[in-house]
Amino acid sequence: MRILFVSFFVVFADQATKLLVKGFSIPFIHFKYTGMYEGEKIPVIGNFFRITFIENPGMAFGVDPGLDFKFWISIFSLAASIGLLIYIYIVRNQRFTLRLALAFILGGALGNLIDRMFYGIFYGYAPVFYGKVVDFLDFDFFDFSLFGRNYDRWPIFNIADATVTIGVLILIIFYRKNSAADEKIELQSPELIKDIVQSNDPIESGNGSPGDSLNESSHENKKEDDKTDQGKEIPL
Repeated sequence: MRILFVSFFVVFADQATKLLVKGFSIPFIHFKYTGMYEGEKIPVIGNFFRITFIENPGMAFGVDPGLDFKFWISIFSLAASIGLLIYIYIVRNQRFTLRLALAFILGGALGNLIDRMFYGIFYGYAPVFYGKVVDFLDFDFFDFSLFGRNYDRWPIFNIADATVTIGVLILIIFYRKNSAADEKIELQSPELIKDIVQSNDPIESGNGSPGDSLNESSHENKKEDDKTDQGKEIPL
């Protein structure tokens, strides 16, 4: 289960970057880090890549599902995370690529789940399960429409979103490769079995069986003994 260290690293990196963007405070040591204000943009690579702080109401691409549906999204995310953890344990002896993909997906799911479950309480604006997800990675992209909305840039996302996407891509790519390899092995199996059986067969064409060789050798030895006996003179 060492693969879970990948999930832990994803959660740590996701939460650390979100706290740096949003800001946080530690009251008992009188420490406060302000962070960015919502909507603030910091250019990193010109206009192509910016750090833009927004708070996602709960679904992908900034779609607001409403308070009632938002609660069920949080519950579903919690159940899915538990299910992924159990499944990673079940496949703990399977291929590394499968376990790595699931670890990425689990880490991303937990990262956003923390926002939904606890950020409302931490920052004092909503009860448990009603928090908003912090997004900040802002890339320029071609214009497109999705869910009835027009976008001139790629929807702003976070590290958790990115790792979930990477995990899904690993599953798709390596599942196809592994399936093709398994199919090839399956097709070659009858020929491999035939070759193994032939290579281990002690009976070669034209040589007879080991039993026949043994009988033949015994018969020849008996003939030689008979000849030897016949050549001896009987003493008078």
